[in-house]
Amino acid sequence: MPPAPPRRRAAPPAPDCPEFATRLIAWQERHGRHDLPWQRTRDPYRIWLSEIMLQQTQVGTVIPYYARFLERFPDLQALAAAPATAVLECWAGLGYYARARNLHRCAQRVVAEYGGNFPQEAEKIAELPGIGRSTAAAVAAFAFGARAAILDGNVKRVLARCFAVDGFPGQAAVERRLWTLAESLLPAARIEAYTQGLMDLGATLCTRTRPRCDDCPLRGLCIAEREGRQTSLPAPRPAKTRPERESTVTLFTDGQRVLLERRPPQGIWGGLLAPPEGRPEALAARFGLRPCGGGEAMPALRHAFTHFRLTLRPWHCRVEAATTAADAAAGHEWVDIAAHASAALPTPVRKLLAQLAAG
Repeated sequence: MPPAPPRRRAAPPAPDCPEFATRLIAWQERHGRHDLPWQRTRDPYRIWLSEIMLQQTQVGTVIPYYARFLERFPDLQALAAAPATAVLECWAGLGYYARARNLHRCAQRVVAEYGGNFPQEAEKIAELPGIGRSTAAAVAAFAFGARAAILDGNVKRVLARCFAVDGFPGQAAVERRLWTLAESLLPAARIEAYTQGLMDLGATLCTRTRPRCDDCPLRGLCIAEREGRQTSLPAPRPAKTRPERESTVTLFTDGQRVLLERRPPQGIWGGLLAPPEGRPEALAARFGLRPCGGGEAMPALRHAFTHFRLTLRPWHCRVEAATTAADAAAGHEWVDIAAHASAALPTPVRKLLAQLAAG
């Protein structure tokens, strides 16, 4: 008779742990972050903007972009009225450009459907473009004092360690368990300090590597700390081979400018400027260009995306001064090479133009 399969350990019930919130709030008030530029405001526009920028991006990187963005688009109405290209240009260099496209669409929706005033309920905020459940809860908590649970990457790590939640947090069953925990731990009051405390703890003490357990306000409550499991919780993403893609592009230049085309609205580079795909000899006639030679192959450039790796095989082709036909072609622009730092370009394209600018 074959042996019985091993029994899976049942997930523990949601904890009745009011001390979790009490400790976290007290710690945040004494040791948390209080001087970030989007703090000490109830303006949902500024809070929402910061939350979107902070997705996949470090605080230190976000701060200067946040300031420049507000200078260009000081309120929701200004953002909604701006052309999409202006929003992408202001976002240039921050990456994950779908965030900028959704930011623009969201502002237009709030103006059209809510008269320019953000809805106050987390459930309604989550229905807007580019805003998930956790971001909606953060906006509702900080702007309106709503009692709503957040669950970003830092919070997942804190909860997985404190309550020994096994499994990769990106898996549906594990994420459901973490949401149950997040909801059950909400305090009855002082939701802003509690929410900020969760964010601060994950960002400053309960980090992915080298967590500072000796300074943690949850020491003694945290199962991972008691059992020495900090390095194994949360479980890492299961290994998966990312597919490889290649693309040949040509950078046509007239000495000062480079010819770029606007990508379709959807896709990883949606709405951004990029060199046309193809080799010089196949593209020159399409744009009405007269090459000064056959073009020169540049070194290949590799770039990793979340779901695949891309190898760009660029060509550089000098041409005579841009013709009327090329200038008038819909969706194509001649961009000053020296302006590569401020144009709405994907990171790999920015690197290619930096090489051209450097000579």
